[in-house]
Amino acid sequence: MGTVMEGNTAFLVERSAAVAAPSFDPHAPFDPLVDLDGLWTPELAERYLPIPGMPPAKYECLDGKLIVSPYEGSANVYAADELYLRMRTPARRLGGNAYTTLNVEMPKISSMRWAQPDFAVLREPARGRVWISPEAVLLIGECVSRSSRRNDYVDKPAEYAKAGIPYFMRVDIARERERVSVELLRLEDGIYRDHAKALDGQTFETELPFPLSFDPIELLEL
Repeated sequence: MGTVMEGNTAFLVERSAAVAAPSFDPHAPFDPLVDLDGLWTPELAERYLPIPGMPPAKYECLDGKLIVSPYEGSANVYAADELYLRMRTPARRLGGNAYTTLNVEMPKISSMRWAQPDFAVLREPARGRVWISPEAVLLIGECVSRSSRRNDYVDKPAEYAKAGIPYFMRVDIARERERVSVELLRLEDGIYRDHAKALDGQTFETELPFPLSFDPIELLEL
């Protein structure tokens, strides 16, 4: 193997094969989506997000890799807002509060990982904090979308369980069929187990982590 120069380009040569060596252009404009790939942390997110010129998006991070996705469809946004309204008062009675999207860090898994759930209840008010530790989260929830179905049913519950978040709620809406399901799972021995569930036309009811009672169809904008 040897090096052959042709003009200003270096080639690594072995037998008859030639491969151009990677080059770095110091004059190329800085692009955080490219130059920070695999390196993202909450500190870098505070500095560079949201990306100027991009449409509004949801920014999550998996082991340093930024996951950019469009905001949820209106059916999921409506459901998250309705749940927020139902959870706010009982959450405040416990000394906390309810929220829609927050930045929840996952330091037990990786310092380069965070999630943006569709809704959450904190043990105490956030009071302007941008980054929320999982220890501060009492309940975390996701509204299932077609593009994130595996994440919402498999990956995210496993991640939230590892982070030690006591309750996980999942809302699945089939807007075209006017069907809604709500599931509340409780963390037991490091695994989420069924705690309460209901379909539209039934009553979703629980006393923990605070009293809730409603028909899931109320989360669908008719």
